[in-house]
Amino acid sequence: MNRDKTGTGSVCGKKFLGYSFYFDKEDKCQLRLHPKTIMKLKAKLKELTGRSNGMGYKQRKEALNLFIRGWVEYYKLARMKTTLEPIDAWLRRRIRMCIWKSWKNPRTRIVNLIKCGVPKWQAKKHGWIKGYWHPVDMWTVHKAMSNHNLYRAGYRCLMDYYVLVS
Repeated sequence: MNRDKTGTGSVCGKKFLGYSFYFDKEDKCQLRLHPKTIMKLKAKLKELTGRSNGMGYKQRKEALNLFIRGWVEYYKLARMKTTLEPIDAWLRRRIRMCIWKSWKNPRTRIVNLIKCGVPKWQAKKHGWIKGYWHPVDMWTVHKAMSNHNLYRAGYRCLMDYYVLVS
């Protein structure tokens, strides 16, 4: 018997197959994600959206969509809308970071920002900014790689699948 996994007491806060239990306002027992499950999800998404993992656009999209679809299908019984919204925002920023890095040169960034509808003077101003995490939070990059544009490009988020299956 494993003492770490075995315990007695209230079901609240106990982990069972990645789920945790809680009582809602009407004293009904409901399922939610255990904090360790959320940490593992973020770690896997971080691995899939790493800047230097060598994946191209197509391979990254396929790997992300496959993982997200399987993960949501497994945990669809839990109530997780409020949990997934900030994770989705973080995931989209990670995707933008990967795209920003793939543009590599400032001139390429400027050309691509202009193609995506950013005014030329703004593209020139922001295309030269160094780094990957900070620039993708600027409004110019958000305009170029909006949530809608990412969806059209084939990047699905957790909430897309969660709404579909629930």
